[in-house]
Amino acid sequence: MLRWEGCVVVCAIVWFGNGVMEARAQVLASADEPLETREVVVTATKTEVPVSHVTSAVEIITEEDLKRRQIKTVADALRLSQGLTVFSNGGPGTSTTVRIRGSNADQVLVLIDGAIMNSATLGSFNFANLTTDNIERIEILRGAQSMLWGADAMGGVINITTKKGGATPSASGFFEYGSFSSIREGAQVSGRKGPVDVSAALSRWDYTGFSAVNYRRGASERDGFHNWQASTRIGVALPHDGRLDVTFRLLQGRVDFDNGFSPGFDVLGAFSNSQQFVYGASYQQPVTNWWNQSLTVSRQTETLESAPGTTQRNVLTGAMSTPFGSRSEINTLANRVEWQHNFQVGKPLLLTAGYQFRDQQGENLNTSMNTTTFSNKTVSSHAGFAQAQLNLWDRVFATGGVRVDDYNVFGTATTYRATAGYLHQETGTKIRASYGTGFRTPTINQLFFPGFGNANLQPERSQSMDAGVDQYLLDNRLTLSASYFWNRYRDLIVAQQSATVCGVGPFGPNFCAQNIGLVGNKGWEASVKYVVLRDLPGIKSLELQVQYTNTLTRNLLQQAGNRAPRMPVDQWSLILGYQPIEPLRVTLEGRYVGSRFDDVNNLQKLKAFDVWNLTATYEVVKGVQTYVRAENLFNEQYEEILNFGTPVRSVFAGVRVTYN
Repeated sequence: MLRWEGCVVVCAIVWFGNGVMEARAQVLASADEPLETREVVVTATKTEVPVSHVTSAVEIITEEDLKRRQIKTVADALRLSQGLTVFSNGGPGTSTTVRIRGSNADQVLVLIDGAIMNSATLGSFNFANLTTDNIERIEILRGAQSMLWGADAMGGVINITTKKGGATPSASGFFEYGSFSSIREGAQVSGRKGPVDVSAALSRWDYTGFSAVNYRRGASERDGFHNWQASTRIGVALPHDGRLDVTFRLLQGRVDFDNGFSPGFDVLGAFSNSQQFVYGASYQQPVTNWWNQSLTVSRQTETLESAPGTTQRNVLTGAMSTPFGSRSEINTLANRVEWQHNFQVGKPLLLTAGYQFRDQQGENLNTSMNTTTFSNKTVSSHAGFAQAQLNLWDRVFATGGVRVDDYNVFGTATTYRATAGYLHQETGTKIRASYGTGFRTPTINQLFFPGFGNANLQPERSQSMDAGVDQYLLDNRLTLSASYFWNRYRDLIVAQQSATVCGVGPFGPNFCAQNIGLVGNKGWEASVKYVVLRDLPGIKSLELQVQYTNTLTRNLLQQAGNRAPRMPVDQWSLILGYQPIEPLRVTLEGRYVGSRFDDVNNLQKLKAFDVWNLTATYEVVKGVQTYVRAENLFNEQYEEILNFGTPVRSVFAGVRVTYN
């Protein structure tokens, strides 16, 4: 239920804004040209397409959005996005995963500058160590996208792009201090000289005084988090409109964690230390005025060291015991090479064809016993894809494509996708629809982990469709959107007992990974983006963004049709930005997550919650900005995952200095 304090604030501001709009109608009528954004989306078609022409469900988060709200991590930005659900095992630095429209986390493909970030052993990407430093934009594409992006894109794609160097050289630095002894500091430089542009950033974040297991359940031991982030992008403008980009990112984080197994345990000495290197290069070159090509090469490596700790305390009884498990090191590698060609056939038709090589490797070492659990396991593929895009009179749009992936572990997977849309320019109404299939390859753990892996696994497969309408009003200051979606996931890989398939392994006899899951979900989404006021005396801007998602998930193999664990039926988010004068900006954020179950049997219920944040930034003088951010403004008591802690009311203050 919407917290009344937040409702009063939002309703009062919007009511005031509408009142001023009516009083100032003539002023608005004679104002500057109407807002017309030619913002483009790349992820939906792998080519640049204006937002008004996109026939898929997509959302864009820009660098400016992140700066206005003083967002520290990508996960925090995604928490307020349409159709996304984010879960963390405690505070910053703990395992954090993202789901789209009820999919599993390992069914969402995450890329940074073309590099695959999904873990080769687990399948999902852990957002714990990814901060927003030097990020230019985040594109979120909802629905099955395997036709263009291959495996792991059954639920959607999150594509993250590093910032380019701008025409004006600049240097900036920031320092922030706040609750839980949080200290952040960093610097960034960017610029362009001749044909070369550069953007580079380095930051550090230390965070202590937070218990991974919920302190309200009796946990008292504090867990720390230490993060380093380095990023650079070097671009070179080449002859004949060519361009070469080289990118690098380091994600390094060490976090102390607890055991959330009910009723929860404070663990001493438990930690995980992750170090990821992300390398990428892309080369774009027109061949003729109707043919251009792009080549992308990337590599992502991770070394993850984990220790189970020395002792643990039961938070309910106080009893001491020895944690289960041993010290381990997991090394993974993901390579990706893609060569894409685009052919413009006259004005209405764009044909795209490409080849992709993908290679994921992993090994698991038991460093306590100085043994190897498994080593040098590889899942690789070769793929070819083709797509046609149709644009008739900037009104009628359609895409259709097919892809074939050939894997070394199970054979081939064929996927296809088709979309259509119509934009009625006179009324600003766009109708869109899509249908596609997807697949996810078994992970290295599911294939090869001793006593659990099953070498005969086949890929998970899906069908996905959506239909929606977007309405642009008031010279594009108001955008209304609504969508219906339906997904069916089959051959899901789940761990279950089978006397004929499985042997005796570390998790018990006859217990291993099998293709037996069948899940369906459906729902609808609605959003409003409204520039209520802009450039009026006493009010520089007032902007509102509201999103709602309803998701019904069902286990189709159970007669009771249990809901998917941790997936709420209802969730919404709100962002209200108010700028009374040029140097001052205030942003209110709210999100609501409905009640859900933490387990597959739907026995452990988690209550609904709503959390509000408030950010204020003020430019003291040109190039010097101070800010304050209050998180969990009303001190909501909640858990995203059963037994794991979430921040209480927290305040962070910082200063940012920029020199151009």
